Amino acid sequence: MPEIDWVLFIAASVAVILTPGQDLLLVMSRSVTQGAMAGITTAAGVSSGLMVHTALATLGVGAIVMASQWLYLTMKFVGAAYLVYLGVSLLMVKNTDLLSRESHHRSLLMVFFDGAFSNIANPKIAIFFFAFLPQFVSADETRPVFGVFLLGAGFAILTFVIKAPVGFYAAKLSALFKRRPVYLLSVYRMSGCLLLILGLKLILDESGR
Repeated sequence: MPEIDWVLFIAASVAVILTPGQDLLLVMSRSVTQGAMAGITTAAGVSSGLMVHTALATLGVGAIVMASQWLYLTMKFVGAAYLVYLGVSLLMVKNTDLLSRESHHRSLLMVFFDGAFSNIANPKIAIFFFAFLPQFVSADETRPVFGVFLLGAGFAILTFVIKAPVGFYAAKLSALFKRRPVYLLSVYRMSGCLLLILGLKLILDESGR
């Protein structure tokens, strides 16, 4: 077993995971609008996306992303475009749409995909993993690659353990929104605006390099 500072790693990871961002927003919005299972499924998708980045970090692709301006920009704009797409979709929902579950309901498979793709298409996560995970592997470790993989898997598991309950409890608000559709529409509007802002920020932000 690789020598890893698990206590420090868990403490740092929890702090990062609890930082508000697009993942938390997706989990909460799906829970409120479609129920606890949708929120939990979104959290599972988010964690699965992190496992993809774990594999990339393990294989050293994070270094390639940092070294390649073209690859970084491609991933950056794909991720930003997807966030903008989700934001516009939420903003396009109308009062009449809220009266029909089918009009705004997404299957659990698509909800899972939303959570996974929002992470997979974010190049900053690849870079973050490549910079963050190795810090907790001993410099004298004979199998550092395996250690990075274990840390990435641990981060993904922690993400689900923390964000799944957020999705579950956020769903408790769904009863209120069903009685007052105007409140639910406000959630769509706010979530859509925030996703648009996140997408535009990812496009305009030059600090990622």
